[in-house]
Amino acid sequence: MDTRTGFLISQIKRVQDRIFERLLQSCGVEEFNGPQGRLLYLLWQQDGVPIVELSQKSGLAKNTLTSVLKRMEESGLIQREQNRTDRRQAVITMTDKARNARESYEEVSQQMNRVFFRDFSEEEIISLDGMLDRVLGNLRETEESLKKERKS
Repeated sequence: MDTRTGFLISQIKRVQDRIFERLLQSCGVEEFNGPQGRLLYLLWQQDGVPIVELSQKSGLAKNTLTSVLKRMEESGLIQREQNRTDRRQAVITMTDKARNARESYEEVSQQMNRVFFRDFSEEEIISLDGMLDRVLGNLRETEESLKKERKS
């Protein structure tokens, strides 16, 4: 295997981010940008998530996540609350503004899927999803292994 795959994945991510931003703008979504939308997506799945869990689910480092959450809080999309069971932990909850933006985000996501999978057969899409799930699993397993090594 060569480094081309990693390069392609990196390029796909960059181009996808630019297209997603443009689609958000063309649909009149001004409440949030792409990275904020990805965090909102996680919150739409489960609201009231501790910051540590949100960091794990999003793959964002805590310092990066903190700055994105600060901007989201300033724009009225989220609020930080103290965890009722563990007062040392902050929990992120959505505001009505964020809940109301879900439909627009899903519309842009569907447009993005049409771009991604144009001219793909259903079998190719299923196969690609399976391969990407395996890659992600490998990466997560390695990440956990490296964390354990560091603690030893």
